[in-house]
Amino acid sequence: MNYTLNQLRIFQQVVQEGSITRAAEALHLTQPAVSIQLKNFQEQFDLPLVEVIHKRVYVTDFGREIAAAVETILNGVQAINHRLHTHKGQLAGRLKLSVVSTGKYVAPYFIAGFIRQQPGVELRMDVTNKAQVLKSLEQNEVDFSLVSVLPDKLQVEKVALMQNKLYVVGNTAERFSRETYDKTIFERIPIIYREPGSGTRLVMEEFIRKNRLPVTKKMELTSNEAVKQAVMAGLGYSIMPLIGLKNELMNKQLQIIPVKGFPIKSTWYLIWLPEKKLTPVAAAYLDYLKKEKQRVVRETFDWFETY
Repeated sequence: MNYTLNQLRIFQQVVQEGSITRAAEALHLTQPAVSIQLKNFQEQFDLPLVEVIHKRVYVTDFGREIAAAVETILNGVQAINHRLHTHKGQLAGRLKLSVVSTGKYVAPYFIAGFIRQQPGVELRMDVTNKAQVLKSLEQNEVDFSLVSVLPDKLQVEKVALMQNKLYVVGNTAERFSRETYDKTIFERIPIIYREPGSGTRLVMEEFIRKNRLPVTKKMELTSNEAVKQAVMAGLGYSIMPLIGLKNELMNKQLQIIPVKGFPIKSTWYLIWLPEKKLTPVAAAYLDYLKKEKQRVVRETFDWFETY
């Protein structure tokens, strides 16, 4: 056996996610990188660990036994690292966050400085849709969650980070020359939706109902990146958060269509359960965030705030 800790972490994430794609997103790796390391790990065993059927990952009985052993190994490694940093008088532990998919354009910038200051802290950040984010928070699987729509059925504590703005977006194949369009524009531009459970979808639908927009749903896709690519390919238009469109707007791959009533505005919040007993790492991060959030917004998101 000649497996690496990196292979163990990747295998553990694939088992947890049930998907190579989602594991790659959670680990901030490319899908091919995860697939290669998973293959290298599998080659050290005579029995299959997982089976891929119709692009879905199924863990075998043997794979589940190995996954349990992997968790024990990784917990031991983490304990060793924590003890080392503790003896050095450094903060040590794991910071666990769940982040809505669009939040991947926001969260890293509010975390990076803290991780640089605290090398003994290990970050685990799960990027998924709003429904899964709130589920992980409610089940006490994470310290904090990042959302742009506050839950209406779950009491939370919160810190406001920055504003969120959604615009009507299309590719640049058609020119929109008016200064502002009214809601009748939706009669001729089909809209691409995010999947149910998405915070962006929730905000879109609430705005559409409130303003009685004559929207035609063109299709439904399961990630913000998928929606972006579909819009750029000319498959339709969408109502999208500005935060994830900087490069495409600068490169003129997308354009914002000026429609009356837009942008739709909300706020990015870090939230946690009121009864949550914060670990020393979580408490230190919350203190860092309260002190540094304005600096992060000013230095990183000035283009967004002034758009």
